Amino acid sequence: MSQPASQANRIITLTLEPNDPRRLATLCGQRDEHLKLVESRLGITLRNRGNIFQLAGPIHRVKAAANLLEHLYRETEASDLAPDTVHLFLQESGLEALEEDEGGADEGEVLIRTPRTLIKPRGLNQQGYVQSIRAHDINFGIGPAGTGKTYLAVAAAVEALNQQEVRRILLVRPAVEAGEKLGFLPGDLAQKIDPYLRPLYDALYEMIGFEQVAKLIERQVIEIAPLAYMRGRTLNNAFIILDESQNTTREQMKMFLTRIGFGSTAVITGDVTQVDLPRGQSSGLIQVLEVLKGTPGIGVTHFAAKDVVRHPLVQRIIEAYDSFEAEQEAAERARKEARDQEREALRQERLERRDRERDDS
Repeated sequence: MSQPASQANRIITLTLEPNDPRRLATLCGQRDEHLKLVESRLGITLRNRGNIFQLAGPIHRVKAAANLLEHLYRETEASDLAPDTVHLFLQESGLEALEEDEGGADEGEVLIRTPRTLIKPRGLNQQGYVQSIRAHDINFGIGPAGTGKTYLAVAAAVEALNQQEVRRILLVRPAVEAGEKLGFLPGDLAQKIDPYLRPLYDALYEMIGFEQVAKLIERQVIEIAPLAYMRGRTLNNAFIILDESQNTTREQMKMFLTRIGFGSTAVITGDVTQVDLPRGQSSGLIQVLEVLKGTPGIGVTHFAAKDVVRHPLVQRIIEAYDSFEAEQEAAERARKEARDQEREALRQERLERRDRERDDS
């Protein structure tokens, strides 16, 4: 059977100019580690002699890899490359997603415009997340740290405010470490919860600027609040972000979702593997994902280790933890099955002994 055009293998030759040995050396990396990284991520074969590169594999992959090499080679004019730079370029260009959407048509670039910067989501998962935020009133971004779920939510909020789609931004985070009992801490409300909202502040400063953020907070256009302060409010024409939502209880999550009013957008971010609630309390995020599964008007984006945009070692750490936890769960299931089998064997033995005693009598 012949392969589809998007899957057919091709060999293309790429010549990089100018033929600069120093730039070619930094492009390839020590012992060709950069080329090997591109090969392993995209599932192609990559060989070179000097400035002439031969790429073999599915046509869309080799074309994308050729574009990536040209882009990376331009970067070598200004600075040397490192493996983490190649890693980030792979994610930014969305090349790793080719295996999920081989040869798909270009739907157009997804960009977020904020007053101080133009933000381009990296990879198809981040792009889909931003598109989901724009299309749904309630959105969930679920995944490990470093996948951009909170940063992109803040960027989308700033863009919506800037385009006058909402009147204010509300940033909410459960202050688990303080047990939501903030009254005894020194300072005003902002000072009390500032440590818990620092990641959100940092994103705002980058997108709007320190002075403008301070002015918007003073005018209550940007509002910060611990989750406990949401009770009894209805929020209209607002962009609301609930960060670290894995640390909400079931009651808090329901309370938050029922605060959302007309003209508002809510984004709930969290990592279900990092629950810091006291022992015995269930995460509201884990429950709500089951309760609202398939509900129209709600967007859910799941991020994975491959979406991490921090140091590539972070991705490997997350994958290692996932693997370890899966092994631990499998071992626990095996121990439980062994205990169940042992109890069943003892039960059967008791029944047989009782039957023998009855027969003897």
